[in-house]
Amino acid sequence: MPIVLDCEIIEDSVYDNGARRDTKRRCKIAVEAPYLIKKIIGVDVVFFIQKNFLDMKTRTLNIEAINESFATRVEIFEKCRYYAHPDNPDWTCFDQTATLDIKNFFGIEHSMEKMGMKQYTQTTLKGKEIIEYFVNELKQEGITHVDRWAAEQTVNTTTAANTNTAFAEKPPLCRDNSILDADYIAKYLGQLTPLQESKLVQLRKRFEHGTSEHPEPDYQTLLRFLRARDFSIDKATGMLQESLQWRKEHRIDDILSEYKTPAVVEKYFPGGWHHHDKDGRPLYILRLGTMDVKGLLKSVGEDELLKLTLHICEEGLNLMKEATKLFGKPIWNWCLLVDLDGL
Repeated sequence: MPIVLDCEIIEDSVYDNGARRDTKRRCKIAVEAPYLIKKIIGVDVVFFIQKNFLDMKTRTLNIEAINESFATRVEIFEKCRYYAHPDNPDWTCFDQTATLDIKNFFGIEHSMEKMGMKQYTQTTLKGKEIIEYFVNELKQEGITHVDRWAAEQTVNTTTAANTNTAFAEKPPLCRDNSILDADYIAKYLGQLTPLQESKLVQLRKRFEHGTSEHPEPDYQTLLRFLRARDFSIDKATGMLQESLQWRKEHRIDDILSEYKTPAVVEKYFPGGWHHHDKDGRPLYILRLGTMDVKGLLKSVGEDELLKLTLHICEEGLNLMKEATKLFGKPIWNWCLLVDLDGL
């Protein structure tokens, strides 16, 4: 059986006066694999997202789990169901299904598939043994009977059939169609190790529900902040949150559409974008040697020059994305060429 090293409750909601409870957990699991495969993937632990749907009225417990680590390379979806036997309500039935879809796993897809099937078979065979273990644990604690859930008299209850229908309409836990596949990584993000890719996906999940004030960052932005903090998810999260807050306070997201270049800057500021350098990076040329810095400061002030600088930086970020699409490879920087002739 997989060894669960840690389990964090992400969401826990109770409905219908305790009749239903939905719990979402993030589980840290030790990798059970041959040494060579561990060496290739570069990790000793993986993360899974588990969702439990407990319905006391219909006496059902549905458990769904999907992998978070290596989600762009492998999809593992498992579903377990506990329910009362239709002919004998004192019996508990259990069924389990799982799917394994290996898309791209460093050229060892066949070996991973064989190992996955072997692990799943062993898990299934031990399922009854584990259930009996916990039943015996309860017996040793003196618990041999648990009263069935009953609705309070003041609560309007619904029929079991209606509850079943409502549960059936709950969408299954599944991973959204993600653009983070091997081709996308190669074209837009560049070479990533499996561990770096996993951390990028984990950071994305922390910001996946953007708002009008803080739009959801794209993968390139997330990766820049991860690299800036040596791929520490917590440090990158803090840094990115501070950046988003700063952008909100200074309306940086609106600067490209709202900023109007003053006439004096249009006439006397000797700088502008000029195609790309030899590596495909957007090129900005600034003829600093011919610029009247004191005159510009006196005419428009420091704040206006700061807005101009921010506007140029935002233009650079957009041009980097365009260059990435144009050249079919990740462009992470723009180039500033400063002409000092005249100083």
